[in-house]
Amino acid sequence: MSHKWLEWAKQIQSISQAGLAFSKDLYDLERYETLRKISVEILAEYTDLKMEKIQHLFANESGYQTPKVDVRGVVFKEDKILLVKEEHDQKWALPGGFCDIGLSPSENVVKEVKEEAGYDVVVKRLLAVFDYHKHPHPPQAYHYYKLFILCEIYGGNAATGIETNDVNFFDRDNLPPLSRMRNTESQIQLMFEFLNHPNKEVILD
Repeated sequence: MSHKWLEWAKQIQSISQAGLAFSKDLYDLERYETLRKISVEILAEYTDLKMEKIQHLFANESGYQTPKVDVRGVVFKEDKILLVKEEHDQKWALPGGFCDIGLSPSENVVKEVKEEAGYDVVVKRLLAVFDYHKHPHPPQAYHYYKLFILCEIYGGNAATGIETNDVNFFDRDNLPPLSRMRNTESQIQLMFEFLNHPNKEVILD
């Protein structure tokens, strides 16, 4: 679904952030700061977020703006997929989250599965790299890529974390309500295709 106001706000934010990072002219810096404020005002006008929250999440970065990276651990057991119930919205998702600085994608996904689901896993292969905005997720201020990584359990036990309150395995025909900010049903169904076709090529969009 297209949200033109969101795309405009993000483009203005990106231009202003790059300008603030690289411009040396005081008048240009003022203009770029004004653009940044406009991008925040657009979001405040069209969402229920408070201005202070938007400034913290959306317009508080520096340097050249690039997409963020989100990792999701894909773990199967007896032909069922591992999902965790998110504390934030009480809906279900593949364990994962934004990558931490200093850790590789593999290290990040291993950490996330342990923290959110309690299992010790080893990374097997990359399954897919998705652009958030090419899938039916709700509007999101950030532009980010989602890495779906196949993992295999070798230890640990089901256990919730700070951000989760339930852990379970589900078959493809009986999925619970999904946290669409984190994953969509079409993405989960694609993961099951890798279960049935282990040699399926990595999906990129």
